[in-house]
Amino acid sequence: MDALSPSSFSCEVTSHVQSPPSAYGRVASRGGRRRRARAGTIIQHAAGNHQGATEGCHMTARTNCSVSRRDLLEAGVVAGIATLLPRGLPAAEPAESSRPLITRTIPASGERIPAIGIGTDSFSDSVRDDIHAELKRMSELGGTVIDTAASYGDSEALIGQALESLGTRDKMFIATKLVGGTSSGSSTPTGAASFQRSLERLKTSRVELLQVHNLNGVAALIPLMQEWKKAGKIRYIGVTTSRVSQHAEIMDVMRNYPFDFIQVDYSIANRDAAEAILPLALERKLAVLANLPFGRASLFRQASERQLPGWAADIDVTTWAQYFLKYVISHPAVTCAIPGSTKLSHLVDNQAAGRGRLPDAALRRKMEEYWDRKS
Repeated sequence: MDALSPSSFSCEVTSHVQSPPSAYGRVASRGGRRRRARAGTIIQHAAGNHQGATEGCHMTARTNCSVSRRDLLEAGVVAGIATLLPRGLPAAEPAESSRPLITRTIPASGERIPAIGIGTDSFSDSVRDDIHAELKRMSELGGTVIDTAASYGDSEALIGQALESLGTRDKMFIATKLVGGTSSGSSTPTGAASFQRSLERLKTSRVELLQVHNLNGVAALIPLMQEWKKAGKIRYIGVTTSRVSQHAEIMDVMRNYPFDFIQVDYSIANRDAAEAILPLALERKLAVLANLPFGRASLFRQASERQLPGWAADIDVTTWAQYFLKYVISHPAVTCAIPGSTKLSHLVDNQAAGRGRLPDAALRRKMEEYWDRKS
């Protein structure tokens, strides 16, 4: 349990007394069930903060939060109360942007990154303009972390083109993935060829984080990744999974290989990682990207007939997306959550979860209990 003791969480301008260590003890696992993402959405990924390396406020004092729906904003009207609607209403952007940005520290270096990034999936050229608009807005809102992969269709190429056009490459924290071994008939190259293609498609000479995708070829890739790191082509090395069935394997890898990051599936409905993986990440001083914070969109389907609790306003939450994301990034082991989006309004909503107040241990338990209720 000591491994889960939280640090002093603080905003850029204020701090909060740390919560009792026991408050972050084991919680009942809720599953690992994931469904296919609905059409038009990107498979979600995400992550949060580390002990002694976080920013953000844990508060419970009630506050008034102005909220609005996208259509109302387009009509020039800002109105409504989030808790009266099934999914809540997107918060008014001026109020969001004035709240402190929540950042997390990467244990390997002390570098801080925003606690909310963006995850991607297999893109085609048809979403080029959408990706450009989202990456532009994300940068304006203070977000920097972009997670992609060599196997995600045209994702790397579209990201590279957008960042080159926007002139924001140097502001961004790019994380991509590769696999080892042979391609086995796949059109995606592996190993060194895969990494070289990633650099070319991303239009960059280096990436911030290179990850072994779904534990595929760890032993073969580690020596190569260490060489590339020494040469300045990557800053951090990591390994990923998005499957509960691989949790035991990734823990073995965490204990035996010199990674800086792990990426794992974690959400309010899938807490398996909190049982052992996240405590081990704290113990090993590994940064954590949390993927699938929306359970491949299944959480929104489950929430469609439910109302946000009134006390969600205590942590500046006005939508279900923010509820789900603030739960994830308030875990002491999570460095950054990487939810997916192909809609600008969803991107803005997700980024809002990376500002303002976070739940403390007691409120996290309350969030779990409220979600676990079936009505």
